[in-house]
Amino acid sequence: MKPFDLHGLKTYDLQSRPSKVFHEDLGRPVGPGASLQDWLDSLPCLLAGNDLRRVSQLLCQAHRQGHAVVAAVGGHVIKTGCAPYFIDWVRRGILSGVVLNGAAAIHDFELAFAGKTSEDVAGQLPSGQFGMARETADAFAVAARAGAEDEHGLGWALGRHLDQLGCPHAGVSLVLAAYRAGIPCTIHVALGTDTVHMHPHVSGAALGEASLIDFRRLCSLVATMANGIWLNLGSAVVLPETLLKAVAVVRNFGHSLDGLVTVNVDKQAQYRCLVNVLQRPAAEGIELTGHHEILLPLLHAAVACRLAAAATPDSRPQAA
Repeated sequence: MKPFDLHGLKTYDLQSRPSKVFHEDLGRPVGPGASLQDWLDSLPCLLAGNDLRRVSQLLCQAHRQGHAVVAAVGGHVIKTGCAPYFIDWVRRGILSGVVLNGAAAIHDFELAFAGKTSEDVAGQLPSGQFGMARETADAFAVAARAGAEDEHGLGWALGRHLDQLGCPHAGVSLVLAAYRAGIPCTIHVALGTDTVHMHPHVSGAALGEASLIDFRRLCSLVATMANGIWLNLGSAVVLPETLLKAVAVVRNFGHSLDGLVTVNVDKQAQYRCLVNVLQRPAAEGIELTGHHEILLPLLHAAVACRLAAAATPDSRPQAA
């Protein structure tokens, strides 16, 4: 077979061609004395750089306009040290609610109570010691029974229990911060998936009832989320599925979710996050892919800069 004869190839002027990247979109190196705002402004105006700006813009806009902002948090987010950023948002009134899976609640409790969490599974498993910490199981046994009996749910009951314990590291608990701020905190348990479920005094009936109450409380929260923002942070299965069912309930009762923006932040793209968080329920879905311990502090910093700029009359306009 002969090589293709390229003579007669039709060409065009480069300046006439539609293009996706322009010189003004490129990143700009900053010097050692640059401010945080300078650094954020220096990011390329492309792909994730624009997505980070867009999410921070939407969060500040929702906060200013009084729309609901909910953080749904998986266990990895807590154990990689990111709870303080959301505790700050709770205290500033940016978050309207906090949603956790069982693992996130366990890590949250252990950090507040003992100042440490995340055991060595490979090291503990062969000896039969994995997940056998007494105080963690005790806390969930107490909270589950109280949350079921009082009909306040698992998140509220665990927050109250933490408050009563007088934990030495109370300031790092997102559950306790939500409880003290009086905003909803719901915990969504998948029975058999958490270490506390292995303990005989943790009642499955109480745990299931308390968590189901939390699901119904979540439905009430989601019903307020027209033009709001749902942040799915580090949960690939449980919380995306929980959101989808809450959306189904809310729409069944005729509540509008027009303008709902959903954001997913995780180390890699996942099917349920894409479909059940970013696509099915949302008017706009944005994905930020990367390490929680880097992306979430960046997002917090971007929001802080925008809020500070908005409070300063002579501040320069923020990039969209």
